Amino acid sequence: MFNEVKGLNEECGLFGVWGSPNAAQLTYDGLHSLQHRGQEGAGIVSNDQGTFHRHRGLGLLGEVFSRDPEALHQLTGDAAIGHVRYATAGNHGVENIQPMQFEHPEVGEFALAHNGNLTNANQIRQELLAKGVTFQATSDSELLGELIQTSNEPSFAGQLIAALNHVHGGFAYLLMTPNAMIAALDPNGFRPLVIGELPDGGTVICSETCALDQVGASFVRDVEPGEIIIVNNDGMSIQHFTTDTHLAICSMEYIYFARPDSIIRGISVHDARKRMGAKVAQEHPVKADVVIGVPNSSLSAAIGYAQASGIHYDMGMIKNQYVARTFIEPTQAKRDRGVSMKLSVVKSVVAGKDVVLVDDSIVRGTTSKYIVRLLKRAGAKSVHVRIASPVLKFPCYYGIDIQTTKELIGANNTVDEIRDLIEADSLAYLSVDGLVESIGALNDSANHGLCTAYFDGNYPTPLYDYQAGFDAEVTRLGLYEGAN
Repeated sequence: MFNEVKGLNEECGLFGVWGSPNAAQLTYDGLHSLQHRGQEGAGIVSNDQGTFHRHRGLGLLGEVFSRDPEALHQLTGDAAIGHVRYATAGNHGVENIQPMQFEHPEVGEFALAHNGNLTNANQIRQELLAKGVTFQATSDSELLGELIQTSNEPSFAGQLIAALNHVHGGFAYLLMTPNAMIAALDPNGFRPLVIGELPDGGTVICSETCALDQVGASFVRDVEPGEIIIVNNDGMSIQHFTTDTHLAICSMEYIYFARPDSIIRGISVHDARKRMGAKVAQEHPVKADVVIGVPNSSLSAAIGYAQASGIHYDMGMIKNQYVARTFIEPTQAKRDRGVSMKLSVVKSVVAGKDVVLVDDSIVRGTTSKYIVRLLKRAGAKSVHVRIASPVLKFPCYYGIDIQTTKELIGANNTVDEIRDLIEADSLAYLSVDGLVESIGALNDSANHGLCTAYFDGNYPTPLYDYQAGFDAEVTRLGLYEGAN
């Protein structure tokens, strides 16, 4: 149940279009802009007047479709849904690549794509096994489809509502039947999901607004917690599978996961990250000559730090975009080699200078240590690390692959100990209050509308399958009294 932490791993990206010619090409283009959300696999299902066509595979989106140059052209129809995957549950085989397909006695074929993580997946899997269900994959994404198929409700709509009320945790779903595209968001809205309109009148539903921009769609609205959005040839309608909702969007979307050009619930990700950088500069000032950011997700925060502190900002590090991600490497030596191939220092920027290094987070600390050493080898007099988020202490169970504290350096060490471990001259983190202030309140209630559980242990939902393991972790580390 508890996976070893390999890094701040992305979740998944969803993109769907209804009522537009060449829907599969639009879906491909939209998924390309969501590639940062998942690089393990990709797939698209198209709908040509009720006949479904699917192509999926392991690897980046471009790799999946370049293996068969005709695949995209064979995805005909004016509707399609697609998915880019990072595994937070299940193994890494092609059987878990989405969208998944199902046969239904009422609607015929339907397809499903999921972003998030179910906290009661084990319980549901046992219930379905007892009913004789044979699973086609190992991830929790299949479970909603199987719940629909085994439901006693008389209609597909009723089966979907019952299934959505039976799954718990973080989920953004896109489904497609022969006659409709359907979206649903969990009662806490942990994952972003937005609706857009194409110039030709087609409707797009996707994970981030950057994908709307990619295909020339105009933003219409966010999908709200507990909503079911139904798009068909008659237009768009809105239902609710529950009204017991409590907005708690994942704060890591603003810190790390979303693209900086996206807007989440009316807040620019780039601007929020700049404010995080500015706030950590106010909370933890230091005398230095230059501010640099760890490319690429920390550059906005580094700009904000420089602007607030008055310290010169410069491009002190370069990222090689063509090197594979390092967190999947099996040994630390290989991970270090991967970092050395991915990041390089502009010596003229840091040599002989006191450097402020701004990063978005520290997970296990090994990459941070390597970067500090890299800067000092390039001639930096001192390196002062500033993290534009709070100390990462607690697991995430809603769709980010951080499900144990075992390798979280912040759960096992004090800030001073982390400073020594990464060999920095100083180290400081943004406060939780500073994070919330930087992002901004997302609703008008006393609750700020953010999930900050990774930093303070205040989970907005029961943990179900994960509760016993979480309690054991908390007890072992003495992290938090009464967390639930």
